[in-house]
Amino acid sequence: MCGITGWLQFNKDMKQEQPEINKMTNTLRYRGPDQQNTYSSKHITFGHSRLIVIDPAGGKQPMLKERNKKRYVLVYNGELYNTDFLRSQLKKAGHTFSSHSDTEVVLTSYIEWGSSCVEKMNGIFAFAIWDEEDESLFLARDRLGVKPLFYTENKNGFIFGSEIKALLAHRSVKPIVKEEGLLDLFSLGPSRTPGSGIYDGISELKPAHVMNISKQGSKMTRYWNVQGKPHNATAEETSEAIRTLLYQAAKRQLISDKPVSTFLSGGLDSSALTAIAAKEYEKKLHTYSIDYEDNEKYFKSNDYQPDSDQTYIDKMKNTFHTQHHYESITIEELTDSLKEAVLARDLPGMADIDSSLLWFCKKIKQQAVVALSGECADEIFGGYPWFYREDLINKTGFPWISSLNERHQLLNDKYRKNLNMEEYALKRYRETIKETPYSPNDNEIEKRHKEMSYLNMNWFMATLLERKDRMSMRASLEVRVPFADHELVEYVWNVPSDWKRWGGKEKGILRKALEGILPEDVLYRKKNPYPKTHHPKYTTMMTEKMNDILSKKEAPLYEIMDPSQLKKLAESNGASFKVPWFGQLMTGPQLLAYLWQVNYWLEAYQVTIK
Repeated sequence: MCGITGWLQFNKDMKQEQPEINKMTNTLRYRGPDQQNTYSSKHITFGHSRLIVIDPAGGKQPMLKERNKKRYVLVYNGELYNTDFLRSQLKKAGHTFSSHSDTEVVLTSYIEWGSSCVEKMNGIFAFAIWDEEDESLFLARDRLGVKPLFYTENKNGFIFGSEIKALLAHRSVKPIVKEEGLLDLFSLGPSRTPGSGIYDGISELKPAHVMNISKQGSKMTRYWNVQGKPHNATAEETSEAIRTLLYQAAKRQLISDKPVSTFLSGGLDSSALTAIAAKEYEKKLHTYSIDYEDNEKYFKSNDYQPDSDQTYIDKMKNTFHTQHHYESITIEELTDSLKEAVLARDLPGMADIDSSLLWFCKKIKQQAVVALSGECADEIFGGYPWFYREDLINKTGFPWISSLNERHQLLNDKYRKNLNMEEYALKRYRETIKETPYSPNDNEIEKRHKEMSYLNMNWFMATLLERKDRMSMRASLEVRVPFADHELVEYVWNVPSDWKRWGGKEKGILRKALEGILPEDVLYRKKNPYPKTHHPKYTTMMTEKMNDILSKKEAPLYEIMDPSQLKKLAESNGASFKVPWFGQLMTGPQLLAYLWQVNYWLEAYQVTIK
């Protein structure tokens, strides 16, 4: 994995802009600490920060290649999982290769197939290719949006980067947030509208989209989506197909010249990948789990977190003979990492859910460069309560946001009057639902399930993938997500909704597919979310942080929020906010941490609100 950035301007010589591209590239050094290089020609300048995973010598970027006296230049962030297959196809077409890197295969694929090259790729990627002769720039992003790509267009040209910070490093881009950005932040946050970069003028290339920029202008095209069609297989055939597709995806994603590991929480998803990796990986598999200081002392079972992970992790470790690493984060480390988590995202995020993952990825990076994660299985297979609870699946609006009224009350008078959060959230919800690809023979139940799946893929999953990318890449760790393999996603899209609840269990058809592979108690364990701390010390520390904000008359948070409401929140240790801010677990100290992150972001990025 890497960090990429670039600047295209047709009315000046970009060779003079070396200091600017260096500055932009340096912001991405965490994404690629192993090498940094730039390329400049008449109208374009590229920057690249590289994390070496495959072919240290041959994968150097920016990569140049000539064909029929035409020169092409690539900057690429990602991993191509069908590299060997595409290389063989390209060799048959007369191409030669000087490396075994996937980078050269990506570039050569574009040279041979043009913009349709992405349709042939299986992988996670964001890349840019400059055609010197045609003077055109091509940008692409993977189907599910695992890898990020932001851009802006202004009088100084077209500027892009893996992260927003690369754009903000450019002299023409300012950290300004207008009304729509505020609405995204406070009615939908920490999720974002697909394509939105929150900051004024900054956009994100949507997943499964490509973009062409030339002197004639820019054009964006969608190249992939799930498709509704009849599912004619039996349940037995379906579970077998899912097992095969997941096995193939996980096996493909074990390819690396550097050590590979897996996240292991003892839940269904991470356990499935661990079981496959333990069988297929040629070396001793290292697995990792995270817990919190004294959590066994303070843990309280509830509907969302019925039990702790330890017993199930031990079962997996002993069954598959992995070298397991139990990592435990202190409350001080958790709190201290909140600041860096904001710097990783360039925005307020998921509070300690972010900061703990950032710390965890740094621990894994001490011994591994690549990790497999079970992210995305819940969105694809319907693992959340809103896929099966009648009150949630039939709700009009985002089912993971039940706090719009409470959010609105936290705003100060100015924004309470001017920001219609409920209307905005409903508008975004309806825009997404309207795009849902149904099957011709879907009844109303199947249509609604597909709507919920589509909503999750485009919003909730996107939020978690963003978290995964920013926190892992801040630690210079490459995290791969086999459940986001597009072939698996395409197949599961049309599996009947009641089969996804096979046996009355969430993700039931996935459990059926994994019979005989996982131990019984792990296979049928009730879903547990990403763990959080239950330690009262964390509540105390976050209340102190909020009181510190309240003690400052010029705290930037006051520009948006009502100090009296914040005071009430602090006095109750976050308990006066009766529902989760987002998802199932952002309550109490997690909400205080989120608001602290908002204040820190406004301050650290010197955000101007217009």
